[in-house]
Amino acid sequence: MTSQVNPACFVAWLFRPVAMGSSQIASTVGLSPSYTELTSPRTYIIGARAEQPTSSEEIMSRMATTTVLLLLIVLPLLGAASASAQRMALPECRDRCGNITVPYPFGIGAGCYRDDGLRGFQLECDDSGPAPPRLTVFGRYNRVAALSLASGEARAYLNATRECYNSTGGFVDRNNNTSYMSLLGSAYLFSPTENRLVALGCPNLGYFVDSAGYYVSGCMSVCRPSRYAMPGPCTGVGCCQSAIPPGVGFFEPHQRNFPPQQDDNSAFISNVTSCHYVFLVELDWFSYSDRVFLNRTDDFDVPVVLDWAVRNVGNCSAARRNATDLACRGELSECFDVANGPGYRCNCSRGYDGNPYLDGGCTDIDECQLKEEYPCYGICRNTQGGHTCQCPPGTTGDATRKDGCRQKDKFTLALKLVTGVSVGVFLLVFMCFWLYLGLQKRKLIKAKQSFFEHNGGVILQQQMRSYSGAAGGGGGGFKIFSEEELKKATDNFAADQILGRGGHGIVYRGVLEDKTIVAIKKSKVMEATETKEFAREMLILSQINHRNVVKLHGCCLEVEVPMLVYEYVSNGTLYHYIHGGEGLDTNNNKALDARLRIAAESAEALSYMHSSASPPILHGDVKTANILLDGSLTAKVSDFGASKLAPSDEAEIATLVQGTCGYLDPEYLMTCQLTDKSDVYSFGVVLLELLTGKKVLCFDGPEEDRSLVSRFTTAMKAGQHSELLDDQVRMEMGPEALEEATHLVMRCVSMIREERPSMKEVAEKLEALRRYQRNPWGQAGADPEEGQSLLHREQQRDVNYNFRPQDVLDLEEGSTYTFSL
Repeated sequence: MTSQVNPACFVAWLFRPVAMGSSQIASTVGLSPSYTELTSPRTYIIGARAEQPTSSEEIMSRMATTTVLLLLIVLPLLGAASASAQRMALPECRDRCGNITVPYPFGIGAGCYRDDGLRGFQLECDDSGPAPPRLTVFGRYNRVAALSLASGEARAYLNATRECYNSTGGFVDRNNNTSYMSLLGSAYLFSPTENRLVALGCPNLGYFVDSAGYYVSGCMSVCRPSRYAMPGPCTGVGCCQSAIPPGVGFFEPHQRNFPPQQDDNSAFISNVTSCHYVFLVELDWFSYSDRVFLNRTDDFDVPVVLDWAVRNVGNCSAARRNATDLACRGELSECFDVANGPGYRCNCSRGYDGNPYLDGGCTDIDECQLKEEYPCYGICRNTQGGHTCQCPPGTTGDATRKDGCRQKDKFTLALKLVTGVSVGVFLLVFMCFWLYLGLQKRKLIKAKQSFFEHNGGVILQQQMRSYSGAAGGGGGGFKIFSEEELKKATDNFAADQILGRGGHGIVYRGVLEDKTIVAIKKSKVMEATETKEFAREMLILSQINHRNVVKLHGCCLEVEVPMLVYEYVSNGTLYHYIHGGEGLDTNNNKALDARLRIAAESAEALSYMHSSASPPILHGDVKTANILLDGSLTAKVSDFGASKLAPSDEAEIATLVQGTCGYLDPEYLMTCQLTDKSDVYSFGVVLLELLTGKKVLCFDGPEEDRSLVSRFTTAMKAGQHSELLDDQVRMEMGPEALEEATHLVMRCVSMIREERPSMKEVAEKLEALRRYQRNPWGQAGADPEEGQSLLHREQQRDVNYNFRPQDVLDLEEGSTYTFSL
């Protein structure tokens, strides 16, 4: 057995300390003990006589001589070991032809290939000339370019068949090189998966036949004008390709040209090519391009892939019956049947690599050196046919994954007991806490139910069902919301959602689950006596469906103080438009009309509440801050926090005075009796605020001038009231209309309740005044007599609005209530 020397160890030995012993030297370089005499520092061989060294110089000289002798002995051994490890052919046989490896069962020369009665394994290598070595199958012309044991494939070159024609379709010439290939009776078959039949040029029918002359596969390539060239691969225009079936061992190509005829379709023969080709080619090698292939006229070779196998028997089962002839040698070689035709091939067992067709050709793979194929992030140990990958000591886990090893669990029994007890205590505390939360949740549910009943929720539900039954379905859109719904809509009543603050609570902006934007009023503490009437008032207010009254969508009753949900009006309050940064005067000549329209719409809403609602509703806090404006400046009366229901058998209600200073009825302050005329007084102040553009209370001047009503009344007596009016109003309003408006204001703010008009009369007066102002004679500077006559006619119209019961609660948006004359 040939000794194998480790080159690295031998180089290290050359530069070792001189005092190394002979046995150590032999062990280091892997030599047998017989070589140790050459390395002894005490004895040197010169010819046949041994003598002792006499000086250190002589010792060093003789050591150099010994080194040279060892190099001459060891280097041939290293070369022999390396060649033995890499050899894929039989001993004493060539294993290469140029740069092509020739593994057994292939071979060059007698006795170097597998001889099983079929051709194909015997190869020839022509390296005699100046050209590169040429490898061919014995007795064949086609050049072999590659051989693979792993894939069972060989690559050979085949000349493409060429035929050229003139413009009229006449034959010109063809190539004379051999284009057909016969693999019959050999170990090879054409690969059906790696090859394609290709026909180039147009018009061209390319196909090939078997050894009997019958058609096997083919395709048709047609022409198309270049300006209409089809993008993409070889699909039939100028080039076509087709697959071949398995089991093909004979290739003889043919072509058929289609010369132009008078009745031919030009779309079929346009842009013809002079030369046509047909060839079998490796699929991955061929990449069709018009510029490269379509117009070429030369001859060229193309690679073709061959599937080889041991084909003297049909399969592995038949081969195993004759162990002597079985190509798979040794216990580490495994046999498997091939898919293309009859026969079988061999592979080394898992964990081994090499040549399975040689005795002892399969050697162990050192997986520890192949980190990419066999990843191991721990301690790797190679074994025969496999390897082990373990985590380092003190760690555990999966060492084949990065960061898969972790420190071993140092959880002692005592620590586990302590942890178990701790977990048990924690679970006990958690269960107690969970029970506590459950009790608190039950208490919260009971509290919400108590608030719901206390705030009249049960009565409200009964009235809603009763109204729904009487109306034939639907509750008018009124809904009882939960506290969670409103918290979610307002982001838990966040400060940035606040729209405004008033005397009766805070108004938040909210978005419901259906994306409806609403205004949510969170009221202050309500008196206990008021909660009895709250449910009834909410139901009545929810039925108000007037275009100039803010719609009440619902309420929340499961809180201490009920919350109301109104429709959202986007353009702020009338107070903001009169006294804020954006005044009504920005619309120039429309400013007065806008003021009158807002006043008329507000009066119409209050008139509806007083006269058409059943029972009538008294607002109780009419002011510019409670009149909202939408995007088109349509007025909407809001904030019914001080509203009351007027009984049909009483003219007035004794109640706690609520409202805003400057707008409160003086008699209401003195008698605590809220009537419809109280709303008329407050609206008169709103109308005066619209006409003058001044705030109702001003604390900068003397005490007698702080109230706008007081200042206007004093100026009226002195005939100087026009000076208090807004400049835009004086400029646009005629004298007759101005006098009519100031007269209406004075009637509304009269100290005597009986002298005040009803809201219905106020609404009619304002609408008449608005129509009058729209006419040319109503403008400032117009003929006063003509205007006076029309204004008188407007005033003399005595219209009685008689509402039908079914129309009271059926006011659709954008419509006015039905009336008859």
